[in-house]
Amino acid sequence: MTRPRVLMVTGVYAPETSGASLQCRRLIRALRDRVDFRVLTTSTDPSLPWNSVIEDTPVRRVAVDPRSRVSKLAAIERMASSFLEIAPNIDIVHLHGFSLKSVLVIALARLMGKRIVIKLTSVGHDDPQSMRAASKLQWLAYRRADTFIGVTPRFAEGFAATGLDERRFVFIPNGVDLQRFRPATPDVRAELQHQLRIATGEPVILFVGFFSREKNPDVLFDAWLALLDRGIKSTLVFVGATSGAYYEIDSGIADRIKARAEKRGVGERVVFVESAEHIEHYYRAADLFALPTAREGLPNVLLEAMASGVPPIITRLEGVTDWIVDPGVTGELVASPESAPFAHALEPLLISAERRQAIGEAARAHVAAHFDIAATADRTFAVYEQLLKPGGDQRSIGPEKPGPPAAG
Repeated sequence: MTRPRVLMVTGVYAPETSGASLQCRRLIRALRDRVDFRVLTTSTDPSLPWNSVIEDTPVRRVAVDPRSRVSKLAAIERMASSFLEIAPNIDIVHLHGFSLKSVLVIALARLMGKRIVIKLTSVGHDDPQSMRAASKLQWLAYRRADTFIGVTPRFAEGFAATGLDERRFVFIPNGVDLQRFRPATPDVRAELQHQLRIATGEPVILFVGFFSREKNPDVLFDAWLALLDRGIKSTLVFVGATSGAYYEIDSGIADRIKARAEKRGVGERVVFVESAEHIEHYYRAADLFALPTAREGLPNVLLEAMASGVPPIITRLEGVTDWIVDPGVTGELVASPESAPFAHALEPLLISAERRQAIGEAARAHVAAHFDIAATADRTFAVYEQLLKPGGDQRSIGPEKPGPPAAG
């Protein structure tokens, strides 16, 4: 069988980042010896080249200003022409998430006889039930996919209810590079804190994500400030874009946090990092990871923190985070993204280094057993192979019921 030729379609791609694009890049790295990849993506940075090669993978960018209707209309034409140019050299179109541009890509892919995979990235956004509630055009395009890849058990729930054939669903969780994301010794952690200019001598709480209303960095700040008022000291590090053209980002959140921190005289304890090429250094410099998120697919940042041996504290999202984190064993789950319950969950872990170490070790072991990027890549490759067989479907890929449970 010849090597699969796959076009990865993403919202952004390196050097721009999102959770979906980072997982896409990891898959490309893991499968580069078995698959010929190309990337088609949009970009809000007009300075980036339309054509480039990143780690031996050809990348085509379509520039768009999401605030301009004219720019979005022009991007539709460029997306179509780019796809038609690339299409003769691909067999499979693999969409990472579903958006309006996906309607165009799927229509062209079907017209040209390409197989289509949609990776479902966020419950409440591109799961079957949410898509059926969207426009008729989006639902029609969505249904034309050959295979749907879900990253958590929650994604499997909507197939029967929406009339989609459950055999088209494949459960493949996101994977993490266990070599890149690994625990640090206390000495290494202290040295990294020094290199990254993070105040040492106190526990470091890490947040990684866009400054958006759904990620709720302000909720974490409120929880942290409440603990500081009670004499429980720590340093808070935010890694993620505080401003930008993406619709998710609300620049006012960071501005308000900075103003409040300065007013309280604790500005030196709150660190902002817009982007980090070596994000693994921040995980290895951290003592705790916290994310008061309101909606997720399968958060890469949660897996990265756990792989790094950093105890995670995250909102309990049914079928998403509660499937990964075993409370009190591999992390802590908080019932709602509010400051008081997050402060309550943070307090005992800030106080006890021994408890942090025990949970961090268990978290690392759980991720190593169930979320290795090598296993994710193997299962994705099996999807590609099956699709390219005459009359291929996903019945041999499975599993019929997603696993593993949080307790591992």
